[in-house]
Amino acid sequence: MPPGTGPLRRTRQDRMVGGVAAGLADRRGWDVTVVRIVFVLGALVSGFGAAAYVLAWLLLPMEGEDASIASKAMTDRRGITLAGALVSLLVVVLLIAPQLRASYLDSLATPLLITAAGIVLIWRNASADEQQMIRGFSEPLIGLAEGRVKIRITLRVVIALVLLVIGIALFTSQPAKGAPLQALTAVLVLIAAIAVVLGPWWLRIARDLVLERQARVRAEERADMAARVHDSVLQTLALIQRRAHDPQQVVQLARAQERELRAWLFDGRAPGSLDSATTVAAGVRLIQQDVEAQHGIAVEAVTVGDCDLDDDLAALLAAAREATVNAAKWSGVEVVSVFAEVEPEEVSVFVRDRGRGFDPEAVAGDRKGLAESVHARMSRRGGSARVRSAPGQGTEVSLTMPRSAGNRASGESSKT
Repeated sequence: MPPGTGPLRRTRQDRMVGGVAAGLADRRGWDVTVVRIVFVLGALVSGFGAAAYVLAWLLLPMEGEDASIASKAMTDRRGITLAGALVSLLVVVLLIAPQLRASYLDSLATPLLITAAGIVLIWRNASADEQQMIRGFSEPLIGLAEGRVKIRITLRVVIALVLLVIGIALFTSQPAKGAPLQALTAVLVLIAAIAVVLGPWWLRIARDLVLERQARVRAEERADMAARVHDSVLQTLALIQRRAHDPQQVVQLARAQERELRAWLFDGRAPGSLDSATTVAAGVRLIQQDVEAQHGIAVEAVTVGDCDLDDDLAALLAAAREATVNAAKWSGVEVVSVFAEVEPEEVSVFVRDRGRGFDPEAVAGDRKGLAESVHARMSRRGGSARVRSAPGQGTEVSLTMPRSAGNRASGESSKT
């Protein structure tokens, strides 16, 4: 195609960066080297050469294509946001520049902002081969930043020292005008110096704290799940073993456990939970009904006072339920007593039986009923559990849970 005909396009061949200079030279019939020199001189003298090149890169389609990078970038919301953020940061730097005796940057403000925003949009929306080319230009810098730890540390120290010197210089020189702004700029520069040196360490500490918290949350979730499984599945399996001589009861226990597990998997209701109870007294009644139905013993339940259930008190009742089940299974008595008392500052539950009793210190390590379902469950919520027992003298489990401020307030409002 002769020069001067056809639409202006960026070229794929004979290009060094975006193909703008080669496309313009081909369109006008100029020497491509001269066009490139003009762009470079314009960039060095005023910065507008670089801005013009980036704008042409955005607006001119590539040979063989109908759409430009700019048309694609118009729909790239994230790219526009990133470009806006970079421009905002540069604006702050340009505003501070006069206080740093760098007023020469004022003449570069507009082209610098245009160039920075354009490069971000090109990086995100250019074709794959152009992105690969940009990546090739930036790899040496990336390798310098990522490949050598000592170089990165040295670079941080040098930058911090430069910022420190600038900040001290701003503090020591007090001009007649603009002293408050200069003092503020000095403080910001010194803070930046400290952040350059200590920033990675701070980030590492913050990341370690987040990871530690996540690990603790996962451990608590596993412990809570283990307690739920122990209170439901393992307890049911133990009952099935004890009642193997009665096939009908075995079938009933298995069906009840199946319903509990299905409710847990598909409805989110954990086994042994007291979802239908909204108060402490209602939860104690549910414990009484469930244990009597599953274990065939009498549960004498007494509740003094009442308040709404929250997560902490639900954990208290879950521990009380496990203590009651243990008494029903191992004490050998026909009656188990459950006494709950709601006080302004705390809620206490006592589970007593006059059965065989046991030595708490002699409990095997693989028996997790008291350790996980009672003691650990209470301690995770800030409560306490105490077991008093001796062979032949029965057992008493004392559970205490402090009431939260919100729970105390709701309890007081319900009385008025």
